[in-house]
Amino acid sequence: MQIDDFRHQGQRRKLVGELEKKGIADPRVLAAIGKVPRHQFIDDSAFDRFAYVDQAFPIGCGQTISQPYTVAVQSELLQVKPGDQVLEIGTGCGYQTAILCELGAKVHSIERHRPLYLATKARLLRMGYRAHLVHGDGYKGLPLHAPFDKVIVTCGAPDVPQALVDQLKVGGTLVIPVGGGGVQRMHTVTRTSKGVEHADHGAFSFVPMLENRVG
Repeated sequence: MQIDDFRHQGQRRKLVGELEKKGIADPRVLAAIGKVPRHQFIDDSAFDRFAYVDQAFPIGCGQTISQPYTVAVQSELLQVKPGDQVLEIGTGCGYQTAILCELGAKVHSIERHRPLYLATKARLLRMGYRAHLVHGDGYKGLPLHAPFDKVIVTCGAPDVPQALVDQLKVGGTLVIPVGGGGVQRMHTVTRTSKGVEHADHGAFSFVPMLENRVG
């Protein structure tokens, strides 16, 4: 595991300041980003000096570690409370998973790429983050562990999978980027006793969410 020295800690403080300037206001989200060593989620040490730049990076299997601002926005929209049962679709390298753990969530996370699933499971264990990781199809969710307080999707979906809405508790929130192509709209979907409520939170860019594709 890479060390986490004063240089890295200073870079995180600078990143947190940049995110505040961009409108991230939740102090718990900012504290989590200030604590999680993002450079330890990037396997290629050549990218170490860029780990706290506010941009995405490739992590293999055609996936990326999301831009910190995007992670912060989704985390803020999710409004995690300590003890919340959270389902994450798209574990990737585990950076968002770690942020959710720092926010006090009990995280269940699905990754469809087996090499990423195996590497990330080992990484999170080494770092002391206790999350329930699953290799599988995110479109199906985890019905055996439902219902969830919150669901977060970290890849672009052409539409909102009904299975994920069905696995929300009443009052629960799904945060999901929706749309085809290279740009999606960030949506929150809140399940109510009368149905669902949608809200649009602007344009973002994610790798695509693929159905029935587990490798």
